[in-house]
Amino acid sequence: MKPRSGIIQLKTFHVQEKRRRVAQIEAMIADFQRMAGDLDKEIVHEEQRSGISDVSHFAYPTYAKAAAQRRDNLLQSAEDLKGQHNDALADLDDALGELRRAEALDDRESVREQPALRAVGATM
Repeated sequence: MKPRSGIIQLKTFHVQEKRRRVAQIEAMIADFQRMAGDLDKEIVHEEQRSGISDVSHFAYPTYAKAAAQRRDNLLQSAEDLKGQHNDALADLDDALGELRRAEALDDRESVREQPALRAVGATM
């Protein structure tokens, strides 16, 4: 095993870790948006059940108010995660660039070593 292959393995591990982080964030955003959609349906159902859809009405259902607040919090969290997602994508791009550089360096060194190995083999 060449000394550079350990570096390439490490860079590959970093890339895989960054990909997992991006996938986790994407899954969380999707979950939050799905839950917010479910809450929207519950709010509409509660408004239809009570016959009051005006949020400022004194008899507006408390459950609908609470569900709307939870929905808003989930959507805000999803927006916050989008910023983290962009950062994670940038980190992934950086890690991929480092991996490509390490692989290119390894390829260049392999090309340099081949004539030397042939010369050593020819003298034996």
